[in-house]
Amino acid sequence: MLFGDVSEELSRRVVEALRHVTDIEPAAALVRVSAQSGVDYQCDLAMSLGKRLGKPPREIAAAIAARLDVADLAEPPEIAGPGFLNFTLRESWLEDRTTALDGDPRLGAATTPRPRRIAIDYSSPNVAKEMHVGNLRATIIGDAIARLLRFSGHEVVPHNHLGDWGTPFGMLIEHLLDERPSGPHAIGDLNGFYQAARAKFDTDEDFAIRSRERVVRLQSGDEATLTLWRRLVDESTRHFAQVYDLLGIGLSSDDVYGESFYNPFLAAVVDDLTAAGLTEISDGAVCVFPDDFRNREGEPLPLIVRKRDGGYGYAATDLATVRYWTEQRGVTDLLYVVGAPQAQHFAMVFAVCRAAGWLREEHRAEHIGFGTVLGEDGRAMKTRSGESVRLSDLLTEAVSQATEVIEGRGDLSPEVREEVARAIGIGAIKYADLSGDRERDYVFSWERMLSKNGNTSVYLQYANARIRSVLAKADQDLTGARVRLGHPAERALALALIRFPEAVGAAATGHLPHKLCTYLYETAVVFSRFYEQCPVLDAEGPGARDSRLLLAGLTSKTLTLGLSLLGIPSPDRL
Repeated sequence: MLFGDVSEELSRRVVEALRHVTDIEPAAALVRVSAQSGVDYQCDLAMSLGKRLGKPPREIAAAIAARLDVADLAEPPEIAGPGFLNFTLRESWLEDRTTALDGDPRLGAATTPRPRRIAIDYSSPNVAKEMHVGNLRATIIGDAIARLLRFSGHEVVPHNHLGDWGTPFGMLIEHLLDERPSGPHAIGDLNGFYQAARAKFDTDEDFAIRSRERVVRLQSGDEATLTLWRRLVDESTRHFAQVYDLLGIGLSSDDVYGESFYNPFLAAVVDDLTAAGLTEISDGAVCVFPDDFRNREGEPLPLIVRKRDGGYGYAATDLATVRYWTEQRGVTDLLYVVGAPQAQHFAMVFAVCRAAGWLREEHRAEHIGFGTVLGEDGRAMKTRSGESVRLSDLLTEAVSQATEVIEGRGDLSPEVREEVARAIGIGAIKYADLSGDRERDYVFSWERMLSKNGNTSVYLQYANARIRSVLAKADQDLTGARVRLGHPAERALALALIRFPEAVGAAATGHLPHKLCTYLYETAVVFSRFYEQCPVLDAEGPGARDSRLLLAGLTSKTLTLGLSLLGIPSPDRL
């Protein structure tokens, strides 16, 4: 019998054996991939149970091992150290499992038996501003998580929560009415208009008052105001679509749910919260003070739902968002891919929504935070003039830099060269972002991200292209071929290949794409060692060539599928 996630299957069997030893039901995963030489998987459950059962961990481990049925999958477990259970997979099982992967488009990864309906908020740029490097991480991380969750069998509903409402548009529209510039206006023009409007708003009190009044007109549905607002939105969404296309992001106009979308629901949000006894009037504003949130002085922190001028802030919109997706769209999960500084805001929003009954026991809401993109000086990435780096410029530069990486490849047509340069350049930016723990800042370095060595997408893409070249040179029908593991490097590669489901599961469940990146890099390194030590095209011995070609082909399929789950293409030639 074959299994997808081996650690999960071993864990299930350990739990079954444990039931004969004690009535304690462990909650966490039990068996993990081992980094120890000669050991494939390891379980430390006995050590965590020692104190609770009042017995030496090694004694508990021995009792579990005596009841453990793994003969079809692994050798008898070894009890090691203070009470580890060490597992080594049977060679015959590993050969069968690896051979079977060749006919499985999912490479052993099963879909979840409990699919969820997940709304994921990511990218979310501001209208009337060019997308900049600050929008990069939310867009790339969100897209990768959405891909991983879909692959895992969940229903994923992306929503691009555009910043298209509120005070910025009051001041921008008021500025346009003052200046009446001739149109139509490109996104670069709007960027300049916004900066001018902001400067006036900060220095001209009369303009600031008129801007706030304009916000109320906008939110009240004044048609003249709405007409100007729609022009801003239309031009901005055209710009966003161009950036998404270049970046290879799966967001479309159908996924746009801007702040304006929730405007019709804001009054009802206030009414519902008031009816539930959750609101208070503070300095003329309608607020909710969720439990356990206090400022540095120990005073309760407010979530302002309606401002004293009658307008609504983004807190009201975020509350309306939760209410809409759980009450009207029937989602079970709400994920917000937004920078780490917003952690407290979302914690307060979720607390209020639970108190209001919009988030119930069956719902999950999670803020998926991330760090900042830094320049090589260790500071937030800016242009030389101190402005945010435009995302379109960054992506264009990535393709240009990648063109230099493949310089001299005269065997590629201009069209193919352009396609390959885009795959390398955009892939390098995505992978540099995704390969580190998302919660940490990372330094943006062209030299490092475009390197053919180390944990980069370029290294993986080149490894994959080389494998495909070997397979093309062999030009061999592998129907009926079987994996034979006669060399330690062959076994190491087979072991890496069957762990694909575990890597995908860890990345999807924890919303941690870097776990998949790490797996893909380690698998490529293991293949490199295999290729150095085990001749493929010149393999000797019965079935050795077929087996090694099969292992090579499976490695290519694994790298291709894994990179695609990160939104990164795998060119045939580099």
